[in-house]
Amino acid sequence: MEPLSLLIGGALFLIAMVFLFSSVKNKSHIAKQVDKLPGPTAYPLVGTGLPMLFLKRNGYVASECDEGDNDGEMSPGSSTESYPAFARIGLRENPGKNLYQRTVMLAYFQVILRSSDHIDKGQSYSFLHKWLGTGLLTSTGKKWFTHRKMITPTFHFKILDTFVEVFSEKSEILVDKLKEEVGSQSFDIYPYITKCALDIICETAMGTPIYAQDERGSDYVNAVYDMSELTVHRIFRPWLHNDFVYKLTEKGKRHEECLRVLHGFTKRVIQERKAQLEGDLNRSPSTSTDEDSLLGKKKRKAFLDLLLEASIDNVKLTDEELREEVDTFMFEGHDTTSAGMSWALFLLGLHPDVQEKAYEEQKNIFQGSERSVTMKELNEMKYLERVIKETLRLYPSVPSISRQLHSEAKLGDFTVPAGCSLTLHIYDVHQNPEQFPNPEKFDPDNFLPEKVAKRHPYAYIPFSAGPRNCIGQKFALLEEKTVLSYILRNYEVTSLDKRQDVNLMSELVLRPEKGINVSIKPRNK
Repeated sequence: MEPLSLLIGGALFLIAMVFLFSSVKNKSHIAKQVDKLPGPTAYPLVGTGLPMLFLKRNGYVASECDEGDNDGEMSPGSSTESYPAFARIGLRENPGKNLYQRTVMLAYFQVILRSSDHIDKGQSYSFLHKWLGTGLLTSTGKKWFTHRKMITPTFHFKILDTFVEVFSEKSEILVDKLKEEVGSQSFDIYPYITKCALDIICETAMGTPIYAQDERGSDYVNAVYDMSELTVHRIFRPWLHNDFVYKLTEKGKRHEECLRVLHGFTKRVIQERKAQLEGDLNRSPSTSTDEDSLLGKKKRKAFLDLLLEASIDNVKLTDEELREEVDTFMFEGHDTTSAGMSWALFLLGLHPDVQEKAYEEQKNIFQGSERSVTMKELNEMKYLERVIKETLRLYPSVPSISRQLHSEAKLGDFTVPAGCSLTLHIYDVHQNPEQFPNPEKFDPDNFLPEKVAKRHPYAYIPFSAGPRNCIGQKFALLEEKTVLSYILRNYEVTSLDKRQDVNLMSELVLRPEKGINVSIKPRNK
């Protein structure tokens, strides 16, 4: 068997080399252009990604201060001092350029992000295709334009107003769950926030409670958790990029299990909602109104219900397209908001003076009342909104984004050739001292209206910008305001770690390696 195994292995290696060198030849003209730029040392096959292959999960962000990953993309803290404009990063057969920012580079961000030509996502997003398909996050071309046009009305403020009730319901559960931690010297609040966000997004996206905060939806919750870690682990290991090889590994098998859980749940909910919608259409309007009135129900449509009704030129989404969009909303709508709310609590816990001002605002709005939050009251939370925005400046939930260029882009004295994967580092943009004096300081007053008016429009882009900006940013801001409002009104939060001691993990979103360690005590009411 040994000679046969060697023969098969050798044959597979030769086939791989043929495809590899064919790819290199086809892209050599791009490589020659990219090689003119400065950048880290590139090696055969692995390009500039060699140092990343031997790192543990908690070393990615720190290492990427100086080196890029193997996919032509980098994370926050990139070496802007060494390469003040561009740097050549990536696999030799997949050359990429990374776009860095300092002062004038903001104009380069504007050129890329406001363009309708440069809307294709970078190649690393392809590792999400098995889970999210080609939903709004990962799709491109006609499909993206059509779906964006179809989905945009579902985020109308009148529809978001109906979601505020869900935000409040789940926040009340969170506040109750946190009672278990009163008196403890230290606990990680991140899992509490994540489960609350999952409860919120599941009910608003699919209209189906998952009971994440009560541990009843643990299979689905665990699958969502694991997919982030599995995806990042795979991105940094070129030998796992092949689907056949990846499925043979333990992590590949877990990936398949997660997909079965996630897709199975979403497909089941879609079928149930379709059947329910068809049943509602068969009921007379008077019967529906009478029953809802008798049961005291307030009619509230989920994101999925709105998608089932949506159409362009009488063409509706297929079941597979529905699954892609709902899964995308589930992923983008919980992981990013969880990070944003957790970082906000971390910073509030480090700055009692800011926390007290945010609490005073809540007292003035609610006047001691325990009622649920309304849209009107959320709009009155101006200081809390500034706290959230300043948090996203220092800790953007998505620290970098990328674009795959299908046409060359002229950026100042540089011409970025078509075929390059161009990475834009939001984390770096937000640290620009000319736009944000003393950029490391946590200062919600950075977002006073008069300061915002003087700032470059692309100096603050936590939700990206241009035609491909985040469609759910208003939803996210309302959710974060609601959850933080409930916590502030019920607890005083103290953070137990200093900023410099918290190791950043860039796993699809920017998260702390060891959570957000805090202590809480009840407010005196």
